[in-house]
Amino acid sequence: MSLKKKIAISFLISAFIIAILAAFEYINFIEIKKEIRNLELTDTIRSKSLQLRRHEKNFFLYGMPKAVEESEAIHKYLNELNATLESNLVIDKTGKLSYLKKRIKEYGERFNKIESSVKDLTDEFERTKDTYARYHKFFPLIESTFLERPHQASEFLEKVFLLPPNHRLVMGLRELYSDIQILRKDGEDILVISKDLDKVARDNAEGFIRISQIAILIVFPLFFIVGIGTLFIISSNVVNRLRLLINIVGKTGKGDYSHIPVSSQKDEVGVLIREFNDMENELSQREEELDRKNKELLQSRKLAAIGTLASGVAHELNNPLNNIYISAQVLMKEAGDSCSLTARETVNDILGQTLRVKRIVGDLLEFARGREPQMREIELNELVMGAYKLVSTTANTEMINFVIHKDSEEIKIPADSEQMERVFINLFANAIDAMSGKGDLTVKMARDKEFIRIKISDTGKGMPSDAVEKIFEPFYTTKDRGTGLGLAIVFNIIKKHNGEIRVESEEGRGTTFIITLPARKQGNDI
Repeated sequence: MSLKKKIAISFLISAFIIAILAAFEYINFIEIKKEIRNLELTDTIRSKSLQLRRHEKNFFLYGMPKAVEESEAIHKYLNELNATLESNLVIDKTGKLSYLKKRIKEYGERFNKIESSVKDLTDEFERTKDTYARYHKFFPLIESTFLERPHQASEFLEKVFLLPPNHRLVMGLRELYSDIQILRKDGEDILVISKDLDKVARDNAEGFIRISQIAILIVFPLFFIVGIGTLFIISSNVVNRLRLLINIVGKTGKGDYSHIPVSSQKDEVGVLIREFNDMENELSQREEELDRKNKELLQSRKLAAIGTLASGVAHELNNPLNNIYISAQVLMKEAGDSCSLTARETVNDILGQTLRVKRIVGDLLEFARGREPQMREIELNELVMGAYKLVSTTANTEMINFVIHKDSEEIKIPADSEQMERVFINLFANAIDAMSGKGDLTVKMARDKEFIRIKISDTGKGMPSDAVEKIFEPFYTTKDRGTGLGLAIVFNIIKKHNGEIRVESEEGRGTTFIITLPARKQGNDI
């Protein structure tokens, strides 16, 4: 994932968290607003209920005519309570609101009945005064207290006035007392319910406020942890990898082409690291290619210098060697059978060593001349088989398992057949000698669009790494007897055919020569 996407996702996550908090707080604010409004209404109900009870108490306490004012106040608060409850603004989650409405309605009906009873009892007191004139001084006292203590007033009338229990005044006071008890019970229920509603509304409001506080305490740290933490992780990761890249760049400038460990991250820095590693590979390959070209250039210069020297030496040695060889032949002929055995062996040794030196001089001349190849189209398989047959005439190949592998029936290349034949003769002869005449000699030929690749492998004793590096140098040989020019001549021939030759070898595991030749001549199809 790219850095741009990572930063964008980090921002979106942080913004999403804040958006969730904002949405939650907005919804919670609406609920808090509702609960506060509900709390105001329930507090109003509770307050009016308290006022109702206060005026109720005063109504029964002060008696007439003060009771008239208190009665008006009671009706006022009953109307206000009913209006508040009928507004449907109060939120009731406990089901007590309908019970409160019922109690207020019953309270109003009960208070109306009490008012009617008080009026009737007052009229009855007026009628009774005329009958009991001797007790007229007690009536003001009874009239002023009967609302507060109707039960005691009825008992007093029975005991002092000797009124019968079924007297309208006595029965009215007793009924009034019963209604007052019920009214007070209803009033107490109204007050309790209003307090409960107020407490529930207060708890709900406090609950929403507490939830809002908890949400803020949770979401804001989460926002900082996710937002700032993600940015810190991204920045530290990028900085660490860039520092590593800087260190590796410094090492690259000093020729160290080590790689940076590639992580699974596919952001811009990861792409940069992978591109840098690819560049390191290319630089390393170019360095190796440059080293190889330098070695080839040095090898070519060596060969050129040695070729010049060899040409001069060979020309200087060729005539004396011819004279020595002819003189030795004349001496052998003149001596005939009359010379001693020792003299004859000496002359034969002179002839043999002279021929050996002449072959060395011939190799030197061949190496020095290095004529340009006469290119023509040849069939590679026939060339290889012909070279092996020529080697078989001079070396024992009875124990050699010679195998050719090719990817097509016919492989044709532009080459000088004589020079290429010499290449394979030298390589086959070296392989047979390395295997001491017993082993597997394998030739693999493959063709692609641009090149022909030939691998010549043996199962011989192989070579150490220091010998592999010098194998194509003139006069270097691993044999007890040899000029060390065979592979140098092979190297020259392959180079003049615009090809390459390299060797892979390991002691005890054989040697493989790999020849790469162009499949086309001067850019034209074969």
